[in-house]
Amino acid sequence: MGGSDQPPVGNPTIRTIAMPADTNPAGDIFGGWLMSQMDLAAGTVAAYTSGGRSATIAVEGMIFHRPVKVGDEVSLYASLIKIGKTSMTIHVDAWRRPREARFSEKVTEANFVFVALDTAGKPIPIQSQPTPA
Repeated sequence: MGGSDQPPVGNPTIRTIAMPADTNPAGDIFGGWLMSQMDLAAGTVAAYTSGGRSATIAVEGMIFHRPVKVGDEVSLYASLIKIGKTSMTIHVDAWRRPREARFSEKVTEANFVFVALDTAGKPIPIQSQPTPA
């Protein structure tokens, strides 16, 4: 996982606003809320890649670089980095932009591992195999 001072090129997978209900006791946005947003972004890529149902089985290397504040626009960029027989690894970067600011900064990053599942919840081979980004 590398550092960059600019968000990835292209549109984010998800863009949302951090709200007061998402704060921790210190008044910053709760890390669990941010992780759930990242999981949703990774899940979007996993569903597209597997062509169906999938589930998160691991989160690797979660790094919280900076806090997110109430009112920040949070942009999540998810990209497929590895495909196995039944699993996919998806890297997610989270960026914050203060509401009136023109700059963004990376706040969190992690790799999410998903497994493709059949309707009974059993792992299945990934049929569509897009090229990792």
